[in-house]
Amino acid sequence: MDKATRPYIICHMVPSVDGRIVVKGWKLPPSGLAEYESTAETFGADAWIIGRVSMEPYAGKARVPVRKTREPIPRTDFIAKRDAESYAIALDPSGKLTWKSSSIDEEHVITVLTEKVSDDYLAFLQSKGVSYVFGGKTELNLERVLQKLRKEFGIKKLLLEGGGKINGSFLAADLIDELSLLLAPVADGSIGTPSLFDAKEGRGPARQLKLVSMEKRKGDMLWVRYKVKR
Repeated sequence: MDKATRPYIICHMVPSVDGRIVVKGWKLPPSGLAEYESTAETFGADAWIIGRVSMEPYAGKARVPVRKTREPIPRTDFIAKRDAESYAIALDPSGKLTWKSSSIDEEHVITVLTEKVSDDYLAFLQSKGVSYVFGGKTELNLERVLQKLRKEFGIKKLLLEGGGKINGSFLAADLIDELSLLLAPVADGSIGTPSLFDAKEGRGPARQLKLVSMEKRKGDMLWVRYKVKR
């Protein structure tokens, strides 16, 4: 895909030195979260994107009411706000997030759905003022989603901060332009927990990288940036 038709994608994560990303039990220094946020801010991104499970604590819990009318809702994108300073984007193919608000810390919410979601759920999102775009009938086409985010919301730079499967799907589709890794001073040693990229069983979609910079940060963390070679 022509990068001019989609946002520039930076995968920004805090992995252990062996590539694991479940931080529970790591005993990171208090400065760890601050370092993650401060390094993220240097990119001046227009939006950030994560998956449903990671977004649940931000979305909250609200009730999805049953509509009184049975008139179907067309499967067309719903744009509640185009001029936000920043956007929080959730990949939620089945429509399971029950949003309490249309914003997270003043960042407008966009949720990415498939067409299999219910009319009740679409009506619920509209009532909350949550923007949504469709990425496919039953599965998400990431290229299509990214094109819509660029065209409809003007998003030019996007931080990918997902779990292993979401990051892996972007990697497999060759949609990551840059890696920003804040390496935690931890050797995790676990087997079976999510890693930075979990694209597929067996041999994965290996991508060649070019080192951009390295910088020591607080708490023995190392900030390493790569660009993906093409």
